[in-house]
Amino acid sequence: MRRSSLVFVFVLIAPLSALAQTPAPERPAASPAASGGTPAAPPAEASAASVGTLFRDLRRDLLHLPSTSNALTLAIGGAFALAAHPGDRAFTAQAIGAERLEEVFDAGGPTGSGWMQIGGALGTYVLGRSVGNAPVQAVGAALVRAQVLNTLMTQGIKVAVRRTRPDEGGYSFPSGHTSGTFATATVLQRQFGWRVGLPAYGLAAYVAQSRVLENRHYASDVIFGAAVGIVAGRTVSIQHAGRVFEVAPAVVPGGAAIVFTRTR
Repeated sequence: MRRSSLVFVFVLIAPLSALAQTPAPERPAASPAASGGTPAAPPAEASAASVGTLFRDLRRDLLHLPSTSNALTLAIGGAFALAAHPGDRAFTAQAIGAERLEEVFDAGGPTGSGWMQIGGALGTYVLGRSVGNAPVQAVGAALVRAQVLNTLMTQGIKVAVRRTRPDEGGYSFPSGHTSGTFATATVLQRQFGWRVGLPAYGLAAYVAQSRVLENRHYASDVIFGAAVGIVAGRTVSIQHAGRVFEVAPAVVPGGAAIVFTRTR
């Protein structure tokens, strides 16, 4: 059986303490006794996910999207996608020859689909609102906003580039399945830390690999798709992060990698 040489490897350059990373609270509410008997207003994040503020925050996200760190991430992703481009057809030809391996990755397509990623984000948001759980509602709102940003960027690039897929379909670059799952993983990592983020990124890499094995995308499509998704997820959740990590795609011998570096 031929084995795909496209292997997604995670290189985590961060202290083990990052595994316990949790969002820093914005400001604790004052107790009634400390404020003279008048209950203090709840923290801003508890009410930040209402329908009105969801659109307001999305507008803010769009304004924050053009940034030096986002431009650097996309530039690095583009550089590595360009480096992988000459070997795209060879990677794909080798990948689609591994029939047994393809069966293992059959779930990647449905998992990374817009129905699953956008539907899951909306479902989380609606669930939080319906049960009155502000943290769940806030996470759902961040996921929704990340998927909106990701869709705008991914579809815009697809239309501009118009690359033909390996199976002769249209709009191959970048991979929307990959960008959507990496956007979700980035939000989850920045909200809950690496205990949740690491398996989320693992699932995103699984989806990315599946797109090549299914002959739907080239390696460069999924590499740049990962960069787009990371930018989308980081833009909406950066205000909740207690630590800052630089995240970028990279090329390693025999495959590709997503490199995480703690910057402060």
